[in-house]
Amino acid sequence: MQVIATAGHVDHGKSTLVRALTGIEPDRLAEETRRGLTIELGFAWTTLPSGQEVSFVDVPGHERFLGTMLAGLGPAPIVCFVVAADEGWRAQSSDHRDALAALGINQGLLVITRTDLAPDRVDAVIAEARAELAGTGLAEAPAVAVSAVTGEGMDALRARLDEVVAAAPAPDPDARIRLWVDRAFTIGGAGTVVTGTLAAGTLHRGDRLSVHSSHDGKSARGEAGSGEADGVEVRVRGLQSHGETLDALVPVRRAAVNLRGIDADRLGRGDVLLTPGAWHLTTTIDVRRMSGQGFADGPGGVLVHLGTAAVPAHVRPFGQDHARLALARPLPLAVGDAMVLRGGGARAVQGGVEVLDVDPPALTRRGDGTRRARVLAAMPRGGDLAGEVTRRGALAEEIAHRYGLTVPAVLPEGVERHGQHLVAADAMQNWAERLTVLVRSARETDPLSAGVPDKAAADALALPAPALLDAVVQAAGLLRAGGRIREEAATQGLGAAEAGVAALEQRLAGAHFHAPEAEDLAALGLGARELAAAAAQGRLLRLEGEVVLLPSAPALAMRELAQLEQPFTTSQARQALGTTRRIAIPLLEHLDARGWTRRVDAGHREVVR
Repeated sequence: MQVIATAGHVDHGKSTLVRALTGIEPDRLAEETRRGLTIELGFAWTTLPSGQEVSFVDVPGHERFLGTMLAGLGPAPIVCFVVAADEGWRAQSSDHRDALAALGINQGLLVITRTDLAPDRVDAVIAEARAELAGTGLAEAPAVAVSAVTGEGMDALRARLDEVVAAAPAPDPDARIRLWVDRAFTIGGAGTVVTGTLAAGTLHRGDRLSVHSSHDGKSARGEAGSGEADGVEVRVRGLQSHGETLDALVPVRRAAVNLRGIDADRLGRGDVLLTPGAWHLTTTIDVRRMSGQGFADGPGGVLVHLGTAAVPAHVRPFGQDHARLALARPLPLAVGDAMVLRGGGARAVQGGVEVLDVDPPALTRRGDGTRRARVLAAMPRGGDLAGEVTRRGALAEEIAHRYGLTVPAVLPEGVERHGQHLVAADAMQNWAERLTVLVRSARETDPLSAGVPDKAAADALALPAPALLDAVVQAAGLLRAGGRIREEAATQGLGAAEAGVAALEQRLAGAHFHAPEAEDLAALGLGARELAAAAAQGRLLRLEGEVVLLPSAPALAMRELAQLEQPFTTSQARQALGTTRRIAIPLLEHLDARGWTRRVDAGHREVVR
């Protein structure tokens, strides 16, 4: 399946050509029939000689309807550029050519129509059209001369269309959905229906989608969407294409989508259906000029066309080739998107741009604009993953995909993967060094400190995501436990408490299960804070009831308990360990918690084998 749009000067036979190819009248409005002039987008379809089905989007050629033309052309990947043999190249031919160049469309045909009126001019008109199309993607497109009235050349046109469709790049059926709405209406018994060109991704009946509006104010039935629809979640009730009801639609295809959850009068052209949570909606983007007028010489205000949307924007030039656009409303944009600019109230196309950054940095200092211009000038087409990661220090892989950045299996040099984040290697090293200094400084200030709290560390490092703290701790060779970060080994001692802890260690080494009484600890100058610091360093083990032992005590206790007849009582355990009930009970509960022993009943335990 493919979708083909027409383009060309008014009254050069675009609608007549579509009608001759498909047998369907693309002009739907009574006014179009009365005036013999295409005003709105028209839609038709046919089957080519190969059996391939194609859809046609017929666009108006008059200069007054350039915005409507762009709405039809924007989502379509292939174009039939029409020039009449009896008139040749005309003013709106140039407007449509500029639109094609701006959108980067490079697939299609050059069709010379009305050959029955000027058969001797065909070669000259083809040469003229090729000269005008020089520098665009259609400069070398196949040319076909036809008369829709006599039928001459129509079979050749169908054969050429088959070739162009067969050569078109395959769309991605697994891509996220971004379906630009070109019509919205109500059908009795079905409800709200919108139509658009499905350029990528697959739509299924029952899918949930998010509606986002590109307009303010009330809907005008296919001309302007309603800002009230922004962010509404809807469900796909039904799907149709070419009049056929389907359970799923794959690209590229014209789609009629029956929606549940929104009224048709809240929708209109320029609105968009999105995969929920998969797109970055933005009002600020950095762009590169791909065709047309330079930014430094252009207007400060432009109308941005993307898909079927048209949104005003303010331009901040970074020289002729790069600029920052501030959009009047958010749009779901991705790096690499092609957009058309129209400026200063003019009807003609100002030029085309490629989106380089959908989440650019703020420019607040003197010289930021000049520095940003240099970065953009060096940025490759399709965006710079390494540059974006480096600028932020880290970027969630999900966000990178949302921005439209490609994340290769082999990451660029200087970029590391830590969990769900892409991290700049230099940033990771810097964070690790700063965390080490922070932890050591805290210990020097307070030797009894149990470590730097996680939140304090994350705040001090200004980490882009708290989830990165583990990776930074590991890179720094530190230990994270109990919500705090400290050094793996005690390198600074315990300050004034060091002598008391050392004495207690020596005492317990000779009597493993003889925990000191409260007065003994007080005599050693060891209060709760000193004991907590020693425990955090792994030098002491604190049990319930302020029972203090060496960290080796549980393993030594298990050696003795394993020799008892199983199961055993608390009294038997106390005797085997040569200790008191005050010490035995917290120690046994500690062993239970570690899964080394377990209760058999209220009075007995056994060693877990």
